Order: sequence, then structure tokens, then C-alpha cells
Amino acid sequence: MKNAMILIDIQNDYFLGGKCELYQVDQAAMVAATALEYSRKSGDEVIFIQHINKDVHALFFCEGTFGCEIHDSVKPIRGEKIIIKHRPNSFYETELEDYLKSKGINELRICGMMSHMCVDTTVRVAKDLGYTINLIENACTTRDLSFDGVVYPAKTVHNVFMAALVGKFAELSQF
Repeated sequence: MKNAMILIDIQNDYFLGGKCELYQVDQAAMVAATALEYSRKSGDEVIFIQHINKDVHALFFCEGTFGCEIHDSVKPIRGEKIIIKHRPNSFYETELEDYLKSKGINELRICGMMSHMCVDTTVRVAKDLGYTINLIENACTTRDLSFDGVVYPAKTVHNVFMAALVGKFAELSQF
């Protein structure tokens, strides 16, 4: 079994002062940094997913801005792969699947932002493509969501999405 660590959208716009601040983002990033160091020491392939929004009306991750850059807490080092995406699914119209196949990778350790959007979508697609997934749930975070006049706190949103993924789509772990 060959492993890869995939860090999804840990970008400046999600942090304090960014255009889409997330719940307890510093804590999640700190855990992601710990998992990243573990993966580097283990010799796992490390892949960063960077969302760049090309929509001229986009609210965040706008191309060429500081907000769309990968956060310093998990900065890539020389030789680590960065894959650019423009949609929530890290596989959609990207080189991710071909890259994983070229490296013989079949197990993925995943973390990132947002739990309810890009993490959820990527995990489900990865499972459909046949990968074994370990989702580091405490290295993921999200934001409050509202529906039908009710605001659901970010912690609740995160927990519900983790509950939906565990078992069928991924094994969950903490770092």
C-alpha cells in the first residue's frame, strides 16, 4: 500500500482577516501541520489542493490574491505537488487522479477545509474511484450554515458531515 497526504484548501481567506473566516481554523491548521510533518517523515507523497476561483464575482480565493495562497502553517516544500482546482471536487478537471495513479497510490490521508463542501465532495469521489481514505477529522473545519431560517453552528455542520462519511466513505482519525 502506498500512501499520500492530501491537504485541501488550507488557504489564507479562511483565516482571521480573510474573506471567509472559518470556525476554529487555527486549531484545525495546527493539527493539519502535525499530520503533514508525520507524512513527510513517513515518506508519504504530499499533495496540496489549492482552490483558485476564476469567477469575476467570486467572494474569496480570487486569482492572484493573498487570500488564495496556501497558508503558512502548511506551506509546501520543494518537490511537493500542488494541484489547482476550480470546483469543490479536487478530482474534477484536475490532474489529481492521474498523478495518484502514476505514483501507485491507493491510500489517502485527507484533511482540509471546508468539511461540508470540498472535503466532503473529494472524499466521496475518492471512495468511488477506489481509494482507501483516512480522514483526519480534527484537521478539518467549516463555517455556520443556514437553511429554512435556522442557523446551524459550524461545529454541528462539521460533526454531521463527519458522521455521514464515517464507515461508508472513510475511516476517521485524529492527530
